[in-house]
Amino acid sequence: MSFSGEVKEELAKQISPARHCQIAELAAIMNFCGQYGRGADGSYTIGIQTENEVVARKFFTLLQKNYNINTDVALSEKQVRGLLDKIGDLDAPVNPLIIKNACCQRAFLRGAFLCIGSMSDPEKGYHLEFVCTDPGKAQQLQSVIHGFDIDAKIVVRKKYYVVYVKEGSGIVDLLNVCEAHVSLMKFENLRILKEMRNSINRRVNCEAANITKTVNAASRQIEDIEYIRDHYGISKLPKNLQEMAMIRLENPDAPLKDLGEMLTPPVGKSGVNHRLRKLSEFADRLRV
Repeated sequence: MSFSGEVKEELAKQISPARHCQIAELAAIMNFCGQYGRGADGSYTIGIQTENEVVARKFFTLLQKNYNINTDVALSEKQVRGLLDKIGDLDAPVNPLIIKNACCQRAFLRGAFLCIGSMSDPEKGYHLEFVCTDPGKAQQLQSVIHGFDIDAKIVVRKKYYVVYVKEGSGIVDLLNVCEAHVSLMKFENLRILKEMRNSINRRVNCEAANITKTVNAASRQIEDIEYIRDHYGISKLPKNLQEMAMIRLENPDAPLKDLGEMLTPPVGKSGVNHRLRKLSEFADRLRV
């Protein structure tokens, strides 16, 4: 099962104890994937379009708890009318009165994620999104998310309006708002491991680059000194450069700090670097 599927499994098991929160979640499910209807025989129907069994199960659980509607019993006009009066037109955003409380907004986001939400595998990247067919519904969803101080943006993708959260910290906050605490902990663990791996890789790459840089610099220094030796003579150099040239030839792999300690008197890294630069400049003049 995908990580997104695991989150939905957890959210489907979360039933708010308060009836107003249950209605807010039911309103989200109806608003984003529900439908009313009437058959040819005059019977009333209500349902949702989803391929996820846990979403359908949650939907009918909420219907039964709040409106005593069962899947195996024909609906009366009164039952459907009661649902319509509370939840309203499914072509418009949810009535703001249904989600005026923070607890109801949590339930609303939970229902929205069950219907139209998805998120990427946190081992590969951080991306959580809700795919809406209506711009007004997308804007309402974005506004509710913003109410919890979470940055959510909207992008148009073909004919859909996608509300998305990109930052890992924002996704953690949203999972917490929806009360998907088990998924949140798993996400955080994976995020920490990923960031540790990235940190280690950056450090290793940095050290490898520094080693390569040091080796290349030492190779150029030795080439310059050998060129001076073969085309001018080390003995003709000033005494401090003679000593530096000989010690570098004798210790091709030594770092600048160690080279400085071999000199008489010892000098620091900057002093060693200065002398080696003088040798390189002199070799360049000889090559001209």
